[in-house]
Amino acid sequence: MGKPTGFLEYERKDAAAVAPLERIKNFDEFHTPLTREEQQRQGARCMDCGVPFCQFGMNIKGMTSGCPLNNLVPEWNDLVYHGNWKQAYLRLHKTSNFPEFTCRVCPALCEKACTCGLNGEPVSTKANEMAIIEYAYANGLAGPKPPKTRTGKKVAVIGSGPAGLAAADQLNMRGHLVTVFERHDRIGGLLRYGIPNMKLEKQIIDRKLAVMEAEGVTFVTNADIGKDAKSKKLLEGFDAVVLACGASHPRDIQAPGRDAAGIYFAVDFLTSTTKSLLDNGLKEGTFISAKGKDVIVIGGGDTGNDCVGTCIRHGCKSITQLEMMPKAPDERAENNPWPQWPLVCKTDYGQEEAIAVFGHDPRIYTTTVREFIKDKKGNLTKVVLTSLESQVDEKTGRRMMVPVEGSEKEVPCQLVLIAAGFLGSEKYVTDAFGVEVDGRTNVATKEGSFMTSKPGIFVAGDMHTGQSLVVKAMRQGRDCARDVDEFLMGYSNL
Repeated sequence: MGKPTGFLEYERKDAAAVAPLERIKNFDEFHTPLTREEQQRQGARCMDCGVPFCQFGMNIKGMTSGCPLNNLVPEWNDLVYHGNWKQAYLRLHKTSNFPEFTCRVCPALCEKACTCGLNGEPVSTKANEMAIIEYAYANGLAGPKPPKTRTGKKVAVIGSGPAGLAAADQLNMRGHLVTVFERHDRIGGLLRYGIPNMKLEKQIIDRKLAVMEAEGVTFVTNADIGKDAKSKKLLEGFDAVVLACGASHPRDIQAPGRDAAGIYFAVDFLTSTTKSLLDNGLKEGTFISAKGKDVIVIGGGDTGNDCVGTCIRHGCKSITQLEMMPKAPDERAENNPWPQWPLVCKTDYGQEEAIAVFGHDPRIYTTTVREFIKDKKGNLTKVVLTSLESQVDEKTGRRMMVPVEGSEKEVPCQLVLIAAGFLGSEKYVTDAFGVEVDGRTNVATKEGSFMTSKPGIFVAGDMHTGQSLVVKAMRQGRDCARDVDEFLMGYSNL
């Protein structure tokens, strides 16, 4: 695939990013795509490696290697190189419902497993994917294609994140009548309110939703199934139900003073900013603001980084990001060989912006909050930080991060954002449908199946697996749709 000597002739080239001090002036996406000719040269770097780990999508030592969707990466890289953009789109769309989302928010597991990256720079597969899907929209290839026949079967999808939308798209393509219910005021779930505009502008979502509506999918917003609507009544009107409500129960930080005003979960903070942007252009007083405040973000993952970037755009006074674990190495360790996921330190866009604004990396490692300090009115004013060290629990043998006595330090803080991950599905939803959950409160199914303990009720995405990636949620949605189709029709051609 590609040009046999392309990886030797051409250096990797990525879309140029707007300088940090310039891009923080707005909430727009900030990369300028390469020209079509240059993107074709990047496709030429795909090296016909024989074993394309890029599309492998399997676990190695508990970490995913390659694309979970099994995207036909070498094939469409080759088609990009030859300028056959229409065929490239058809091959991409064969395995991916929403390349316009993954090309923006996926951490590019395909590139981390690229053979070309073993001794150099991997192929710019993620950028090639964006070039393909944007070409498809610009040239009328990604428009509505309603199914020619309908089965008469009705399916309800609860939740409109990546898993729910993927399941809905597949089931509608099969000819079933699909209705997607969303508890928020807009469709998109995590894509809409959990991911900031800088990574995924919301008109990108709306563009695809318009296509899905034209293809026959019905969307219902402000419908909190289990609270506003009775699940029993819903079951009577549909032949099958897909639960795709996400892992919506955020992990909390329990420390003295937790009830202080000024402590929020990251998802609520990010949601308030995006909703305000969409409603009124970020009018003051309509969102949780970091302006002029000393901010501490608890959590070092993607969501924590998104909080950093958002706070800087608000105009925070200072920003600190706490990570419980030690700093990862800058390069692969010997016990983390390719094609495993590289456990290396990554400086993301939010951290880059913090460095540009404040002159230093916002991250502090092996550190957590020991106490929240509030004033007489109950407002957060300071936090007490403590260092952590790794110790082995004598009873369980497990390695744990424990506080270092005497390491406490008091710092000013008026806003804390908790980005410590999620614990599982929300109880009122699982109770409403009467489905069994596992020890982690994820909805339980038999191995290899997406049907819950209740016949006709299925589950997909983070609600099934726990918190994960958008691309994995999409794969869950696609696989779940096949199970639903087989349940309804006795066989499936999905």
